[in-house]
Amino acid sequence: MSKIDPLLSLKSPLGIVAGGGQFPLLCIEAAQKQNIKTVAVAIRGDADHSIESKADKTTWIYLGQLGKLIKTFKKSGVKQVLFAGTITKKNIFKEIRPDLRALSLWRKLDSRQDDAILRAVANELEKEGLQVISATSLLTDLTAPEGVLTRRSPTQDEWNDIYFGWKIAKKIGELDIGQCLVLKDKVVLAVEAIEGTDNTIKRGGMLGRKGVVVVKICKPKQDHRFDLPSVGLATIETMKEVKASVLAIEADKTLLFDKDDAIKLADKSGIALVALKKGDGQ
Repeated sequence: MSKIDPLLSLKSPLGIVAGGGQFPLLCIEAAQKQNIKTVAVAIRGDADHSIESKADKTTWIYLGQLGKLIKTFKKSGVKQVLFAGTITKKNIFKEIRPDLRALSLWRKLDSRQDDAILRAVANELEKEGLQVISATSLLTDLTAPEGVLTRRSPTQDEWNDIYFGWKIAKKIGELDIGQCLVLKDKVVLAVEAIEGTDNTIKRGGMLGRKGVVVVKICKPKQDHRFDLPSVGLATIETMKEVKASVLAIEADKTLLFDKDDAIKLADKSGIALVALKKGDGQ
């Protein structure tokens, strides 16, 4: 497990912009093991309320309260900030409460896709002396290792679908639309947009019936400080529900949560889980 940038003082607390899922909690635990205090700014509607008992300090904000986020970190003496956890993209149209700073930033954006927004927010933080770092600097063992991770390997037809889908997913990623697609027999059934991976799998599974292949990649221009692709036990549960047959992810660039339980369920369900590197047969 690597440590926070040694060039900055470890006496300063670590700021965590906390979305949904277990990732923010894991980051807090990893920081505390290194005796680093944590200040969490938790996104309402996404972050787990248990974060209050984990972080040394927690402030809740609505999506869009950029000024409050920055003020909280600066007031707490934070020097380094990481983003962890999922943001429900549909909340952009429901739960967002932008403050003046967020509105000013929003109007300046040429693109309002995920990466563009996150980079712009990171730039605003860094203007205020808050260095944005990758969450994987704390949890290096969360990324998926290369290889076939389950007992079952894909069939030749499934490999063909993986390689076919991989190229398309990369093209879609270049446009910053999504990271995941579902296909069968070289027919694309569903492409991830604002609904997220699980709903994409459900939609593709409904159209393709059983035996669909799910491909999830890292976008070609992905900023690794935030929004790395992630899968886990919940992903496999969704795939089991629609009787999907293969999950192909990008090795070393995909977060794999609940690894042992996810692989165990995949084995039990006859699902092949593979992690590929760039150029592996594509």
